Amino acid sequence: MNTPLERINFLKDEINKSNYKYYVEENPYLSDFEYDQMFAELKKLEEEYPLLKTPDSPTQRVGSISEKFFPYTHKYRLYSLDNTYSDEELKKWYERVTKECGNNVDLVCELKIDGLAIALTYENGIFVRGVTRGDGITGEDITTNLRTVKAIPLKLFEPVDVEVRGEIYMPKTSFEKLNEENLANGEKIFANPRNAASGSIRQLDSTITAKRDLSIFVYSSVFENVPDAPKTHYEGMMYLKKLGFKINPNLRLCKNIDEAIDYCKEWDTKRFDLDYATDGVVIKVNNLSYQEDLGFTSRAPKWATAFKFPPEEVSTKLLDIEVNIGKSGAVTPVAVLEPVLLAGSTVQRASLHNFDEIKRLDVRIGDTVLIKKAAEIIPKVIKVMETPEHENLPEYLPPEYCPACGEKLVTRPGEVNLYCESKNCSRQIIAKIEFWVSKEAMDIENVGPSVISRLYENRFISNPVDLYRLTMQDFMQLEGVKEKSAYNMFTSVQESKTRPLNRLLTAFAIRYIGKESAEILAEKFATLDEIQNASMPELCQIDGIGDKMADSIYEFFHDENNIRMIEELKSLGVAPVSKALATSDKLAGKTFVLTGTLNTMTRDEASDLIKKLGGKTSSSVSKKTAYVLAGENPGSKLDKAQNLGVIILTEKDFLEMIKEDL
Repeated sequence: MNTPLERINFLKDEINKSNYKYYVEENPYLSDFEYDQMFAELKKLEEEYPLLKTPDSPTQRVGSISEKFFPYTHKYRLYSLDNTYSDEELKKWYERVTKECGNNVDLVCELKIDGLAIALTYENGIFVRGVTRGDGITGEDITTNLRTVKAIPLKLFEPVDVEVRGEIYMPKTSFEKLNEENLANGEKIFANPRNAASGSIRQLDSTITAKRDLSIFVYSSVFENVPDAPKTHYEGMMYLKKLGFKINPNLRLCKNIDEAIDYCKEWDTKRFDLDYATDGVVIKVNNLSYQEDLGFTSRAPKWATAFKFPPEEVSTKLLDIEVNIGKSGAVTPVAVLEPVLLAGSTVQRASLHNFDEIKRLDVRIGDTVLIKKAAEIIPKVIKVMETPEHENLPEYLPPEYCPACGEKLVTRPGEVNLYCESKNCSRQIIAKIEFWVSKEAMDIENVGPSVISRLYENRFISNPVDLYRLTMQDFMQLEGVKEKSAYNMFTSVQESKTRPLNRLLTAFAIRYIGKESAEILAEKFATLDEIQNASMPELCQIDGIGDKMADSIYEFFHDENNIRMIEELKSLGVAPVSKALATSDKLAGKTFVLTGTLNTMTRDEASDLIKKLGGKTSSSVSKKTAYVLAGENPGSKLDKAQNLGVIILTEKDFLEMIKEDL
């Protein structure tokens, strides 16, 4: 190997082979030292001979910065899956399949990975494009970011043309490590591995993506110009593995639906031992010609279904009941539990909702209680188990005084919560500051609960306004905070000074005023001064603002303490930007409800577009709703819209509707 081209090709093949062995087969081929030496030599040669640098080179995984992601229309549509939840539903689905295809149809079962769906395109065996699922028709081109995922081959072992579908995920161990690091640095904490994977793969700066430990399982393919293309799904998966792709090792070929049901039962408990999140099993007809005969509905293939695992319920001992004080002073009970494994994670605390719920369930400290995860995320107590000890335990009595400040707790007419009304309650103050920095309010990144607690304990802040008095040096005085983290925190606070007016109104946490009503106010009034000077009749006449809300707004802006707070914010440079007024009446009189995850924009951005075109948004579906804009994983709002006959728009439909105004 005397020429630079020959040496470069040798190094690329060796490094790509090493990546495949390490990240796909999990069987290291080179030592770290050998790998690093080869990578350094390849990088140096490519710098000397830039014309020899190619897209399949391992050096192209380092990432770069993009201004935005661009939409890309899929060559082959990506469909959703219909869900089944019981053995009976699976058998009915199989009956429909066999009615069309004959008895004893082979099936393929594989674990449903809880990640981000993407499509990868290879031409002549070279990775050329990676696109998010989007609405199934149009996604976002995130090729640069996907190149950084080492489990995605840049060059296949055979020069074929193929589009591969897969699921990007973050291993549970990597997720926990990422959150620990972010917590230590005062940065964003992710709710679950799926959110972490999605947030990582959609970074505009793909060098950040490269630092995150992401992986992929591929689950289907469309081959082009391959003479001996696979005739079954199982053969196709084995061929993908041969080409260098990572497939789930728990893939199984089943002779009939009974074997598929056995597979689902087996993994209902075994899944918690895996290092990745799975929420079900995907079951597919194996024969590809049968798949073609069965076809699709408007949204899903008839030849496949997703069996969703039921939410797990476990029993454990209730050790104590703690009370949390929220930003409004509301007192919320929280169950302290004997640690127990639930849906793959150890649970020590669970929601009890309120004191009326404790009374209804007759929860007593020392009880054995049944808990489950609401929406697979938040643990909650759902039942007290019948035990001989229960009757001998003392009944739980709600607290009379605030555990933080000692103030006597009060009830409010028509509400089930207890409240602490002290303005000096430390827990209430911290909760207000935490809400102030939250994403739905002032959206101050890098300043999380841990940082806020330390700032408060060290007497750097005693209210949200104090955040704007902080210097970089103040942040650096916190234990474990280094210069870079301090800079990020300080910068985030400074950037929040010019957030839109509706965000500042939300951050004020005015009683009865949430995100939606804050937006209504920001559309009606251009400045804080205008709201402060508004009369009660003016406020009551605003569509969407009721009498009780108007009274609360008027009272807030005429309270001496709040007037002083607003003046202090102004003096510290907090200058909220007025939301733009409608630029068109195209959507005038139309009310939209948004549900699910959009791909080319956030829901807030879509909401802003609707309002600029004269439309309105609402948080609930009713007969007055003109359209429901539904993204990925829509909630119950979609079902209600279908029942009411409301027009449902996909993201593509919506963009088509407003394309002349973009």
